[in-house]
Amino acid sequence: MKRGSFLLSVLLMGSSLFAAGRGETRAKTPSSLSVLVYITGMTAGSPSYEMLARGAEAFAHSHSNVTVKVYEAGFNQAEWEEQLTSLVAGGGYDIVLGSNPSLPEICERVGKKFPNQKFIITDAEHSGNPRISTYLYNQYEQSFYLGYLAGLVTTSSMPKANQAKKIGFIAAQEYPLLTRHIVPGFLEGARRVDPGIELDFRVIGNWFDLNKAAELASGMIDSGVDVFASIAGGAAQGMIRTAGQRGAYVVFHNTNEYSLAPGVIVGCGLMEQEKLVREILSDALEGKLQYGVSRTVGLKEGYLGFAADDPGYTNSLPQDIRDKFNAFMDELRAGRVSYTTPPLN
Repeated sequence: MKRGSFLLSVLLMGSSLFAAGRGETRAKTPSSLSVLVYITGMTAGSPSYEMLARGAEAFAHSHSNVTVKVYEAGFNQAEWEEQLTSLVAGGGYDIVLGSNPSLPEICERVGKKFPNQKFIITDAEHSGNPRISTYLYNQYEQSFYLGYLAGLVTTSSMPKANQAKKIGFIAAQEYPLLTRHIVPGFLEGARRVDPGIELDFRVIGNWFDLNKAAELASGMIDSGVDVFASIAGGAAQGMIRTAGQRGAYVVFHNTNEYSLAPGVIVGCGLMEQEKLVREILSDALEGKLQYGVSRTVGLKEGYLGFAADDPGYTNSLPQDIRDKFNAFMDELRAGRVSYTTPPLN
């Protein structure tokens, strides 16, 4: 009996120590972090992907216990899931970090095969999956104020503006965030200037065909478009080139690109992707990141903005247009401009 009691005590003690050990493990922050930056396309020529990679690499450079691998999956979307499955199969990455509205569904399917894998996706919305965390930029808001600027330009007496009151939008492909937020926001912003403004919307079919983008832009100029916007990755270069050659203006989403075509690109929205990525990885390293939820970030939170202090803006637009636009931005930041963001689903 004494021997049995002794063994039981030892077992209970071991069980308690094991339970305590498990509790301590859960409470600890990760001692290291391995990150796969999964680029659904190519980094070069895509501002959002360039910022994604730069942000992750900058964070790793300042943290010796963080490693980052950047993988470019190319433009064939049909191959993305198979590539990602192969990459995470070895279990070498704590986090897969990407930025694409179509990634959550792919990551859900991959995650079912690898239940310990975590995914963080910016520029996307998805909640309810304990392996996935998403951050959605308020792209309706950014398109709204860029559309307002486009409306001021197309109704102006600037040299390349015509009488048609027609703005254009060229997209690489259609997806819910684009068709429900970005394009409608652009048109609503323009119509805050003049309700009679019309939108010509065209789709390239991929993210890399500069010639197709140039061809579409040329046809749109023929139909009266004098101000363009685009979400088209590297293909947008064809639109910008045609706008410069044929006499039209461009407002640009997400990054400061005035230097690409001075006097043609007259307004640039800003997406603080690098800042967001560094903050996300900091939370992940400290064990504070929440999964299963989606967050929306915009002007108020400091993750969207506009490059108003660049000579490409101040030298390209007349003072009266800049005054009106700057005042609109001040009102928008202060919450005194009302608009309704449509649901994504």
